[in-house]
Amino acid sequence: MPETTTTITGLLDRNAATYESDPYLVDAINEQAMAYGAIASECKGFARQLAALGIGRGDTVSVFMPNGVNTAKIIVATMYGGYVVNPINLLCQEKQLAYILGHADTRIVFTTTELEPVVCAALKASGAQAMVVATTPDAATLPTLTLAPLPSSTGQAVSASLPALLMYTSGTTGVPKGVVLSHANLLASARAIASEHQLEKSDRCLCVLPLYHINALVVNILTPLLCGAAVIIDGKFSATHFWPRVQKFQCTWINAVPTIISYLINDENPCAIDRSQIRFCRSASAALAPFHHKSFEEKFGIGIIETMGMTETAAPIFSNPYDPAQRKIGSIGRPSGVQARVIDKQGKDLPPGEKGEILVRGDNVMLGYYKSPEQTQKAFTADGWLRTGDLGYRDSEGFYFITGRVKELIIKGGENIAPREIDEILLAHPDILDAAVVGIDDKHYGQNIAAYIVKRVTTRNDDDLIQDINQFCIRELGSYKSPAAFRFVTELPRGPSGKVQRLKLLEL
Repeated sequence: MPETTTTITGLLDRNAATYESDPYLVDAINEQAMAYGAIASECKGFARQLAALGIGRGDTVSVFMPNGVNTAKIIVATMYGGYVVNPINLLCQEKQLAYILGHADTRIVFTTTELEPVVCAALKASGAQAMVVATTPDAATLPTLTLAPLPSSTGQAVSASLPALLMYTSGTTGVPKGVVLSHANLLASARAIASEHQLEKSDRCLCVLPLYHINALVVNILTPLLCGAAVIIDGKFSATHFWPRVQKFQCTWINAVPTIISYLINDENPCAIDRSQIRFCRSASAALAPFHHKSFEEKFGIGIIETMGMTETAAPIFSNPYDPAQRKIGSIGRPSGVQARVIDKQGKDLPPGEKGEILVRGDNVMLGYYKSPEQTQKAFTADGWLRTGDLGYRDSEGFYFITGRVKELIIKGGENIAPREIDEILLAHPDILDAAVVGIDDKHYGQNIAAYIVKRVTTRNDDDLIQDINQFCIRELGSYKSPAAFRFVTELPRGPSGKVQRLKLLEL
């Protein structure tokens, strides 16, 4: 069917009319399937309840919940009604959560009973006023918000240019930036994914990636919506359950990140299933090591399509071809749904083979950073190209390769981690004089975190001090953002301006 809808609202209404009894969201654990018609009806009622609470078109609705069919429905229903959904990373510590809730101007927060105290404390710390609704990720129906009379509609029709998603991503300053994406941005990306991977209504995929990531939200939730297909929602990735559920639900493709691929390769007892129905495995969110790429294909007989995307571009901007014979291991692929170029420091285009900064532009590129006009301006060139922050080159056949990052973000298992945020915590420890962190190679996560520390004069031995610093970091940052390695040095390498030269840390 020709694709003419321009909003998520229109897509769901179209599917409800065309595929009323066909499944859209399927619970991987209890196997309950929820049809397009029923979900559309729920979304209409949910949107009107939000309106009855005084939440207006374009207001922010935050979601701080683990994966589940209910979590997915809340996200879709919010966008359906013309509101802006703000899925928040569950790895956020209270300080980051408070910043996001305050900065996002959220009107209502959906969370779980277990996480409700954390949300309430963060709201109090931020000074924000918002309603908090506790529900469960796997609830069969959307939560009831009010018993008051509901309006007949939520207002004017939802337009393609209306913001639909506000997703925060780490920056080099350590302060999260709110990426604003419209209905048009999100659907442009979904169309590119469906086209690149030749996805149709009959395709099915198991969603194990967190819905607070742009990858899962666009690739696993919105792209099946575009195709009128079904998606199976799992709580989280488990090497034990992954293959059995792929087989049980007859999934035809896999959406993974390098961390998952690494765990599947290293699983000594993978479930023996018929994998012939799986057309491909899609890899994104971080660079996939060529060794892992080849090992996965050899072990499971499933070809990998490596891709690359950003929150700022509603996920993918590069993809390897669908045809296995045309893919290049180690390459992020060709531009997908965008135009791309490589420039030098003066902004001039570079020919194939020469390294520079990669720029892109297209219909999926964000509206901008929320309430941050200066950051938005810095993200684009004067002629409107988005700076990806990646260094790389393209070959003579138009395939792009990443060689480094302009920014200093550490990408651990697909998570963007700002070094400065960790630096500041380390510097708060009484026995640390100076400190800086940098990304190091990790076979499971792609990158992990190493801390280089100049210690104060102390009588404590290094092992005891490292143990104490590690516990301090876990307490302040959480285990995921805490350094995996600690190295003592006499001084940190700094440039003329006094800025730490992080890459030189790896040479110490």
